[in-house]
Amino acid sequence: MNDAETSVYTVLVTGANSGLGYSICARLIDEFLQTRPQSESIHLILTTRSRSKTDSTLSQLQTHLRNACRAAERRLPGASLLLQRRIELQGEQVDLCRLRDVRRLAEKLKLQSQLEDWKAKGRKIDVCIWNAGIGGWEGLNWPLAVWSVMTNWVEATTWPTYKLGSIGWVTKPQVAQKVKQDSEQNTAGDSKQDEEPPLAEVFSANVFGHFMLSHWLAPLLTVPGGSDEEKSSRIIWLSSLEAYGHTLHYQDDDIQALRNPMAYESSKRLTDTLVLTSELPSTSNLLSSFFSPSAESAPKPKMYVSHPGICATSIVPLPIIIYHAFLLSIYVARWLGSPWHTVSSYIGACAPVWLALASQAQLDDEEKDGTQKGKWGSAVDRAGNERVMRTEVEGWGWKGAPEDGRGKKGRYRGVVVTTKESREELEVLGAKMWAEMMGLAKEWEERLGRVEDEA
Repeated sequence: MNDAETSVYTVLVTGANSGLGYSICARLIDEFLQTRPQSESIHLILTTRSRSKTDSTLSQLQTHLRNACRAAERRLPGASLLLQRRIELQGEQVDLCRLRDVRRLAEKLKLQSQLEDWKAKGRKIDVCIWNAGIGGWEGLNWPLAVWSVMTNWVEATTWPTYKLGSIGWVTKPQVAQKVKQDSEQNTAGDSKQDEEPPLAEVFSANVFGHFMLSHWLAPLLTVPGGSDEEKSSRIIWLSSLEAYGHTLHYQDDDIQALRNPMAYESSKRLTDTLVLTSELPSTSNLLSSFFSPSAESAPKPKMYVSHPGICATSIVPLPIIIYHAFLLSIYVARWLGSPWHTVSSYIGACAPVWLALASQAQLDDEEKDGTQKGKWGSAVDRAGNERVMRTEVEGWGWKGAPEDGRGKKGRYRGVVVTTKESREELEVLGAKMWAEMMGLAKEWEERLGRVEDEA
């Protein structure tokens, strides 16, 4: 196969060392090889928080690829040589709670894009899958957990109310504070002005780190010329079924959930809100300034939101006995008819990988060019047969329009039915959240810039 005739599809996945992130990478390899023509190859850039985790993940994915090639070889002798050449793996490190680390990764990838291979083929990052995140829970309310499961098994294992969330977790200082000792050159007001504001840890890991990475990678998310599908990139955010509407309000001044005991749930509600309102007229100007203002004629990346259903991952660390009890409980919930209990993280990766590999024409048709954006979830039937399914979002419904949802499966018992008024409220909330996120991004970009200028 002539390299000059090969098109490269580049995908960046964060939090790839275990659980859902690893399964997304493995499934991307499998489905890309099965569905894309021989003239296409995939460049999979995966990130973890340390070199040892990156090396381990690359080794596991190489083993996964070899196994897939051996299976193909048994069906068609000689196929493995063709398949292995179509997969390129690259490992990087980034801690999303360290903004300077996030910018370092962006700058490294932008420098890599200046290589002749990228420039000659007009390459870009085609898909970003923002998977990394933390739960921020300190434990479980065991009496409430047992009671909830015994009284409503499916509800309790799908939308748990018994997790004990942390309050006030903040990241380590983003920059070394330079405190001047000479009182004649530094007033008390100047010292207070230079004091670093707190940055919530769960908010940073789940939302803000990815938000800044999207901003700093903007030049790699569009390319001039070509069709709209070739020019436009996708940013796929991983959310959760636990993105409850009451965890984020227009009246709140705590977008980071520093005072909120449901910091994880709030971060996922914020993710839903940002993505679902990202193509509305009320946010279009904000997005234009967020993505590469120097390339106004280029199409902006499109954002999508997905969730894995309920699968067994390490985001909630549990003792081994409790873990297996949890595993059994979600199997039972699936057998009782829940569509969301995917159990396996590989099945949980169904929806985000579909969003990554589907044609742009298909996604535009599903979301009606942004007017009917949805939250795409990985779902199963009782036998474990997988599918991708729209998920109800409070204030948005399934397609951004009022709908009572009677007779639909997979609904949260306490969900508030979407009305015209609540739909309008969510749009207002989205515009406010975009403005606040842009303000935070500008503040931290300026702060990091000042520190580097002083260094």
